[in-house]
Amino acid sequence: MSPTSRRSRKYVAETVKRVGHIGGFFNNAGIESTLNPTEDFGSDEFSKVVDINLSDVFYGLKHVLKIMRAQGSGSVVNTASVGGIRGVGNQSGYVAAKHGVVGLTRNSAIAPGAIMTPMVEESLKQIDPQNWEKVGESFVEPNPMKRFGKPEEVGQLVAFLLSGDAGFINAAVIPIDGGQSYKY
Repeated sequence: MSPTSRRSRKYVAETVKRVGHIGGFFNNAGIESTLNPTEDFGSDEFSKVVDINLSDVFYGLKHVLKIMRAQGSGSVVNTASVGGIRGVGNQSGYVAAKHGVVGLTRNSAIAPGAIMTPMVEESLKQIDPQNWEKVGESFVEPNPMKRFGKPEEVGQLVAFLLSGDAGFINAAVIPIDGGQSYKY
């Protein structure tokens, strides 16, 4: 069994031990990488990004769905990315993995766009460490909202999708990106 599968099995088992069941599962795995054109993208780095961004999602599903099937219920929200529904320059591994998440799940996957997280901040700093905030402003300029999203906004969507109010939403990829995926 791979280390990724063992990690996933461990956190699922620990949750069942502590809580007794799994009613909702927010399957959110993601790292970016060094920004490089495809031909310069390192093989080890590609493998690492795909392992975390796609394999971790797969193994999370693999282990949690067994529990949910035995329980007879449960909801799953998998996070892909805008990078899972369109290309992103110099992010070959990330985009390949996130497209894989969309293809793997097609089940209440959300596709966050430019959400200001530490991962996004680090990517902006790769472009210009001294003026990364200015780089960020230009990055979101084409976005109709003209700003980065907030993690709380993604959390609100996830909470809704995991609630009983979203029971008939299935096989959907929901962009939460301020219109970003429609502008590019």
